[in-house]
Amino acid sequence: MSGILSNIMATGGFWNVWPVIKIIALIIMALCAIFIILVVLFQPGNSSGLGALGGTTETFLGKNKNKTFEHKMRRLTVVSGIVFTVLAVVFAIVASFY
Repeated sequence: MSGILSNIMATGGFWNVWPVIKIIALIIMALCAIFIILVVLFQPGNSSGLGALGGTTETFLGKNKNKTFEHKMRRLTVVSGIVFTVLAVVFAIVASFY
């Protein structure tokens, strides 16, 4: 495998490999976008209804927020958003040189 990669890089450098990298990164970006949409749709709303008028009370779920479904979904949203943003910035930088 490294022999093939070294031959490709020796003949024209990064720009010969760029179309393959671009296709792989675009597929990853599309999967991230679909994943972000699905995760956001599955997240419950933040509104507490009329219970919020009386103030907040400490509950068992309030103490263990790191283990709740909502926290995991929020973390997945942030991670996939960061991956999507980093790929978009990398595409913008490389496209300015290409």
